[in-house]
Amino acid sequence: MNTVELIRKKREGGSLGENELRYLITGYIRDEIPDYQMSAFLMACYFKGMNPEETLSFTRLMLESGETVDLSEISGIKVDKHSTGGVGDKVSLILAPMAAACGVPVPMISGRGLGHTGGTLDKLESIPGFRTNLTIPEYKHIIRDTGAVMIGQTKEIAPADKKMYALRDVTATVECIPLIAGSIMSKKLAEGIDALVLDVKTGRGAFMRTLDQSIQLAKTLVDIGTGFGKETIGFITNMNQPLGSAVGNWLEVAESVHCLRGELGSNDSSSDLMEVTYTLSGAMLFLGKKAKSIEDGIEKCRKSISDGSAYKKLLDLVQAQGGNIEAIKNLESYPLSEFSIEIKSSEQGFIGNIDPFEIGMAGILLGAGRQKIDDVIDPKAGIVLKKKTGDAVNAGDPLAIFYTDREEVISEVRKRISDAFKIQPVQPQRQPMILKIVDKDGVRK
Repeated sequence: MNTVELIRKKREGGSLGENELRYLITGYIRDEIPDYQMSAFLMACYFKGMNPEETLSFTRLMLESGETVDLSEISGIKVDKHSTGGVGDKVSLILAPMAAACGVPVPMISGRGLGHTGGTLDKLESIPGFRTNLTIPEYKHIIRDTGAVMIGQTKEIAPADKKMYALRDVTATVECIPLIAGSIMSKKLAEGIDALVLDVKTGRGAFMRTLDQSIQLAKTLVDIGTGFGKETIGFITNMNQPLGSAVGNWLEVAESVHCLRGELGSNDSSSDLMEVTYTLSGAMLFLGKKAKSIEDGIEKCRKSISDGSAYKKLLDLVQAQGGNIEAIKNLESYPLSEFSIEIKSSEQGFIGNIDPFEIGMAGILLGAGRQKIDDVIDPKAGIVLKKKTGDAVNAGDPLAIFYTDREEVISEVRKRISDAFKIQPVQPQRQPMILKIVDKDGVRK
């Protein structure tokens, strides 16, 4: 086969067979196909897409590029959750210990930031000492003893995806349904799960901007999961403003800790975060046979917050993976950024919108994300929102505070965050956070 011919075939809208896809993926893993040719193939996929058979073959080949973990020796129905990526999305940090505290084993293989969105691994690694690069035996040991484990891809698990994932981030080929589906499901199917809950974001801060795109992605993911014999349920959730109040790695860890401690009230800026988290974790308990319904699962998860068991599970997880639990217990001891800048409102009214894409891009400028594959993340950098959509605001009120060690970006970031806040004279109607449920039976409210 000829790589250039296969790129041209896809560029012209043709469908690649499993052997042709195997040639490309195997060649890329072996460094026989260089980054620039794989980039061209990914861009062709971005514009021309893949049909369902190609998508399933692509996923299977990514999965078969490595090994599948066998967790059959661990009792219980193993359930994971995956998000398609958003701004301020620290749901996994709260959900995994919460579901585990309720008796559902949670094997979670997470990714790094993509584009304007943050990555769970980057957030976890902001905890001093926390190890995400565990071996498969360590992975099994921790989930057996702790009930949850949160790691990155090992060299054994979907190595083709690991290499391609970083390339997609810096070649503007992230927002492609077959590539997203193949990447997500190859990792999830390899980690030893029995069931999967999906959080498919939609809106300005998501990779899928429209509801129709998000439903299409959710249906693709559910079809793949079901096709591989895993019970899979997806939720379409709102990403038209940052989720919660913090954007940036350690800042999001700190917000998650406050949520797990039950220190946030119902009117707090993290209430949208907890609404999504409770729904997804309730579904995990339902699929894990620890709740009679999603609603019953939600109530059990709320109890794990009120009785302290979810927070204790977080401490157990951090300790098991080498993290410093004193940093979690004493959040104020964490190092501070050199610069902390407050953004104030210039007018009175109501917050009509906070553009999550602009907030996410501002976070990258501050050092909280990557512009190139080899960029080093500053775990301290980020943004804390002081107002959310619908809040009343007076001239001079703080809208946000941002943190960075990069003095040269302060002026640009100040403008970017200020412009992200849209203030209007009339209070906007509250948007629902959970928009649709997608499962093997279709799409419903």
